[in-house]
Formats: sequence, structure tokens, C-alpha cells
Amino acid sequence: MAATFILIASAFGQGMNNGIMSPPTNVRPPGLKNVGIEQNLNQPIPPDLMFQDDLGRSVRLGDLFGKRPIILNLVYYNCPMLCGEVLSGLENSLRMMSFDVGKEFDVITVSFDPTETPEMAAKKKGEFLRRYKRAGAEQGWHFLVGPKISVDALTKAAGFQYQYDEKTKQFAHAAAILILTPQGKIAQYYYGIEFPPKDLRLGLVEAGAGKIGNVVDPRAGKVQRDDPARASPGGGCDHAFYWNFYLRDDSSWTGTRL
Repeated sequence: MAATFILIASAFGQGMNNGIMSPPTNVRPPGLKNVGIEQNLNQPIPPDLMFQDDLGRSVRLGDLFGKRPIILNLVYYNCPMLCGEVLSGLENSLRMMSFDVGKEFDVITVSFDPTETPEMAAKKKGEFLRRYKRAGAEQGWHFLVGPKISVDALTKAAGFQYQYDEKTKQFAHAAAILILTPQGKIAQYYYGIEFPPKDLRLGLVEAGAGKIGNVVDPRAGKVQRDDPARASPGGGCDHAFYWNFYLRDDSSWTGTRL
């Protein structure tokens, strides 16, 4: 099992710079220097980016815009822990909502690992559609993969900052979902792995009306990183570590592994 670092960032305005809410690099754990989320509210997701769907068909991202508000989440399908938690948390919230995927809103799940395949997207889509169990969801929940040029442009536009660890062959990344307007502009960010259905529904309603939300303070967010020093004899990691970041009275950051 991969080790997980949980970054708990409890901060106020002093920690927010240009919409990014992350502790400075000098107090982050090794391997997480370039991991975070920049809130690019009211900015468009590039519509001309090309991806492939779960059937291997070419998909222009903008062709999925224009009808309904959209939940966008960035994962990778071979992720050993955190991406599955994000997807499970999202699916659980969707089941608790009266709104239906494919009717009131759509979901676009994109792998940020350019080596992943449509077959992997199909497997993940099948898993979550079986759990969601609502008619029409197959047409409204899109699972995509794409080349590095498209992935890089999408993650940059979304403000999703991650990095690859050559030693562990895994990605360090944060946990969040985005809500887009029907035209593909970023309306809101939701951090973590649990998304209250009432908040999610309100975000979709507001995005559907073209309303852009405010920069939010991610007081709790997960960041995954494998720790090879804790690898078990059979391979993989079976220990989780927790990091607490907070602001001192003098507005300086400090971090402690719990």
C-alpha cells in the first residue's frame, strides 16, 4: 500500500497568494515541493484539447461543454490510494443528490498520467457506473486519457500541480474537484475526499447560472506520496504519515509530521 501524506493547511489570508493555498516549499515534506492547487477561478478550460474516451474514440474537450455544469476531476487510474478515495467520495456524494449525472450536470474524469490507456479508463468507468446505478450516467460521466501535451495544458489551466517520483513510479498530487460552468469556465474548487452533497448541488446550480465562486481556504487536503523507506518486504508501503501545517502568530509557516 502506498504511504499517504495528509497536508492540513489551516490558514487565513496571509497564506493565500494569487489563489494558491499551500505552505511554502521550505516547510513541505521532501518530494512535495511542487504539489498543490492554484485556484484559477473564472478562467476557461481550453476547449480544443484532444483526449480519448473509454472506447478509444478521439474527444475534443470542448465538445463536452455547452449543455450543463460540469464536475471535473483529475486522477490517474493506476493510483494506489488517493485517487480512488477522491472518486469514491465523489460517487458517494452523487448518489446522495437528487440531481442525476447526464441530466442536470456532467462529470469529466481525466487521467493526468499520459501513459494510461482507454482500456484503463473503461475499467474505471465500469466500476463507478456499477456503483452509481442511475440511468443515463453512461452518457454523462466521461473517463478520458490523453497525450502529455493535452494533459499538461489541462492541468495548468486547472491549477493542478503534481510531480512524478522516479523512485516509486508514482505521482505526488493533491485531492480536489472542480466545478465548471456549461461553457467550461472554472467556477469553484472543492478540496479533500468528501464533498457534502448540499454544497455540491449548490455549486452546480450556481455554475449552471454562470456564477463564479470565491477563492476558498482548503483547511484539509490530502497529498499522496509513496515512501520507499517504509516499503514492506513484499513491495509497496504500508505506513501512513500525517503532516500538520499551520501559521504562527507572526504569520510564518511551520510544519510537523504527526
